[in-house]
Amino acid sequence: MKNGYIFAISLCLLVVALLFFLLRTRRIKEKYAGMWIALALAVISLGIFPRVAYWLASMVGVQTPVNLLFALAFVVLLAVCIQLSSELTNLEEETRTLAEEIALLRLEVHESPRQATRKSSD
Repeated sequence: MKNGYIFAISLCLLVVALLFFLLRTRRIKEKYAGMWIALALAVISLGIFPRVAYWLASMVGVQTPVNLLFALAFVVLLAVCIQLSSELTNLEEETRTLAEEIALLRLEVHESPRQATRKSSD
């Protein structure tokens, strides 16, 4: 049992180190890294103090702490999916707007020489 806690703590520390590396190399934004670091620190604290998980489970009315952790993991993953869907929607809207602006600029550039020749022939 103790090896499982050590493994979980080691894995979370590795994830935190990876997040700081990704943050330093600007491969992940601060708003995402902060969320993942907070989550990893919460898991580390539960690994160091497993009685907290038992206490939380009894406070919520869940039979075993594992069930509570699975439920919390599901909620976190659902929140991440919703947040990423929101970001994707914003990016799609921005991409559509930029494509429309580029099309209008191309039309303007394409029509400019025609209007110049019409004015010179008048």
